[in-house]
Amino acid sequence: MKLKELHALMQDIAPFPNPKVELEQYPTGPHLASQLLFAVDSSYDELAGSTVVDLGCGTAMLSIGAALLGSRHVLGLDIDAEALEVAGENAAQYEEPLPIDFLLADVRQLPRQLPRLRADVVIMNPPFGTKQKGVDLAFLRSAFHIATTSIYSLHKSSTREFIAKTAKRELGAGSAEVVAQLRYDLPATMKFHKQKSVDIEVDLWRFQVGA
Repeated sequence: MKLKELHALMQDIAPFPNPKVELEQYPTGPHLASQLLFAVDSSYDELAGSTVVDLGCGTAMLSIGAALLGSRHVLGLDIDAEALEVAGENAAQYEEPLPIDFLLADVRQLPRQLPRLRADVVIMNPPFGTKQKGVDLAFLRSAFHIATTSIYSLHKSSTREFIAKTAKRELGAGSAEVVAQLRYDLPATMKFHKQKSVDIEVDLWRFQVGA
């Protein structure tokens, strides 16, 4: 599938109806999501035929994109029931049924709550940790608990050195590399946002699980 086609198929995915600041619910727009998933698919071919878990799936932008690219099964997890309701509606709008299920869960507690959960690939756009310090690393720890092959995750470019050290020294990543540098055009979604949008530099990481 070409990037333009993937982007077009993801255009009508609805965002958060009532974004919650404490959960850092900023939208992963179709432009960024399609670029991310296309980079993964074209460079590593790890989505088609694979089982995928989308941590903090929100309204299912990444989950749906992975399914459109041929993932065998996608499980989207989120702590917000309202977001998951919209996610289900988003997934249901396609003519062909998508192999996606959604589960209400706290991503930070997954190793304890769902100790047997495994998938080939984990994809995620985790909170950056501006409201809950360390939540980005909590997501990453859960991802390493679940993934058997690889993890694809977005993080602020300013945290690059810290993310690399943590993945290799603490989480035992076989490799940790930035596969794409993207720009996250963050629109004004919260009442306290004064600027119309903010452009944030983000890294798309690929973590290989194990040696």
